[in-house]
Amino acid sequence: MRRLRIFGLGLSLAALCASAAGAQELWRFDQTASLGGHPAKALGHPQVVDTELAKAVQFNGVDDALMVDVHPLAGAATWTWEMIFRPDADGAAAQRVFHLQVRDPATGADIADRMLFEIRIVKGQWCLDSFATSAGQGATLLNCDKLHPLGQWARVTAVYDGTTLRNYVGSELQGEAAVKLAPQGAGHASVGVRINLVNYFKGAIYEARFTRSALAVGDFLKMPAER
Repeated sequence: MRRLRIFGLGLSLAALCASAAGAQELWRFDQTASLGGHPAKALGHPQVVDTELAKAVQFNGVDDALMVDVHPLAGAATWTWEMIFRPDADGAAAQRVFHLQVRDPATGADIADRMLFEIRIVKGQWCLDSFATSAGQGATLLNCDKLHPLGQWARVTAVYDGTTLRNYVGSELQGEAAVKLAPQGAGHASVGVRINLVNYFKGAIYEARFTRSALAVGDFLKMPAER
């Protein structure tokens, strides 16, 4: 009996460690006062709207943004960042949709380390631009040979497994690069614009999820119709 109890305790501790390593944080965009339980500051007038999915936040592409005083992937050695969004047809050619930014712990100033989801409009469609840099190493994943229709909901994902950064639209790989990214420090986030308030996004965001491990494609965030 004692051996069984010790064995059971070992399993519990192993499960706890595995859970912590793959901890997830979900941000639902059904309000503008907070995201993922973190207070949010609205710039401009981002609107909560009813969509075919559920409520989402609409950004006007001019001056709408949400600012959150947390970097949800700070300290993660491997990670998966996902977002369900709908880019509108009449947005700017280059848009920064979601930005995670590291701050200098001594001064509070922004430093070079950051992660971004961006889009480019090409021939009336959009392509995904994902960027990550940390401790002087970084990678840009932009493949505008793979274009996607505007005005439709899509899931975009960036995955870092410790050696390679990959990005996806739906389950389709868009690009990959070998890179060594150190865990990022604490910081803040902007949604709907780059952190320095340029290149606003026009469209709606439904949900984002942050996982502290590299997920396989089959474990990506499900679109609402798939749940």
